[in-house]
Amino acid sequence: MTETLYIVFITIIKTAIYFGILLLHVAYATYAERKIIAHIQLRLGPMVVGSHGLLQPIADVVKLLFKEDIIPSNVDKRIFTIAPLISLTAALSTFAVIPVSEEWVISDLNVGILYVFGVAGIGTYGIIFAGWSSNSKYAFLGGLRSAAQMISYEVALAMSLVGVILMAESFSLVEIVNKKMEYSYGMFLFPQILGYFVFIVAMLAETNRVPFDLPEAETELVAGYFVEYSGIRFSMFYLAEYLAMFCMSALAAICFWGGWTVPPFLLEIFPFLSIVPGVVWFLLKVYFHMFLFFWLRGTLPRYRYDQLMAIGWKVLLPIALVNIVITSLIKYYL
Repeated sequence: MTETLYIVFITIIKTAIYFGILLLHVAYATYAERKIIAHIQLRLGPMVVGSHGLLQPIADVVKLLFKEDIIPSNVDKRIFTIAPLISLTAALSTFAVIPVSEEWVISDLNVGILYVFGVAGIGTYGIIFAGWSSNSKYAFLGGLRSAAQMISYEVALAMSLVGVILMAESFSLVEIVNKKMEYSYGMFLFPQILGYFVFIVAMLAETNRVPFDLPEAETELVAGYFVEYSGIRFSMFYLAEYLAMFCMSALAAICFWGGWTVPPFLLEIFPFLSIVPGVVWFLLKVYFHMFLFFWLRGTLPRYRYDQLMAIGWKVLLPIALVNIVITSLIKYYL
C-alpha cells in the first residue's frame, strides 16, 4: 500500500512539473510566432511589455483570465460551456505518453501512438459542439468544416506512421526511439521520407493551421467555431490549438528524427555532442517543427475547401499507402 501511494505521489509530481513546463512553452510559443511573422513581414512584433516584449505572453494570460466571459442568450449554454473543456482536456491528455527522454515520460504505454490518436480525436468533438451550440452560421460552418477536415486528414496522418511502426515493430513511443539506433543514421527520417512528407502536411490540417485553417478562416467565417467565445473559454480553444501543435511536433521528433537521441554519424564526426543532454536534442527537434508552423503561416495562402479535401484523399492517402507497401516489402525480404 505504501509503495502504491509513493508511485501515485511521484506520478502526480511528475505530471505537475511536465504540464507546468509545457504550458510555459505554449505561452512563449505565441510570442515566438508573433515575432517570427513580424520579421517575415518586416515588422518588430511585440516590443512594449518587457524588454523586446518578453513579458507580452504574461500580459495576455492576465488579460484573458480577467476578461468578461460573455455567453450569448441564444446558445445551448450547457454544451457551449463544456465544448472548450473537451478540446483542452483532450489536448493535454495526449502528453501523458509523449516521452521527453527515456526516463521522463508520465506513462510509457505499449500502444502509445494509438492512445495519442484516440485521445486527440476526442478534441474534434469539442470543436463540433462549439460550432453547433453557438447558434451562429459562422460557428456552425466552422464546426462542419473542422469535422470533415479532421476526419479526412486523420486517416492520412495515421497511415503516415504505419511505416514507422512496421520498422520499429512497436506502438510504444519510447520503443520507437530505441529501435531507431539499429538502423543507419539512427533515425527513420530517410527510409520514411514519404511518410514524413505526408505527416507534415497532415499535421497542418489536423491542427487547423495555415494553409489549412479553413475551420476558422478569418476572411470568410470571422473566427469560425469559436467566434462567439470570449475570455477564459476563448483562451481554452487557443491553448488547445497550440498544445496540438506541440503534440504533432513531438510526434514528428520521436517518430522520424530520433527523439532525444543523437544520430551515430554525427557523434562520429563531432564526439563532443555526446555531452549534450537528450532533453536538449528533443526540444531542438520540437522547436524546429514549431518554427515550421510559424514560417508556413507567414508564407502560404489559404487553400480552397475543395482543394483541401482533394489533397487529403487524392494525394496524401495514395502516397501513404505506397509508403506502407514499400516498407512492408522491404521488411519482408530483408
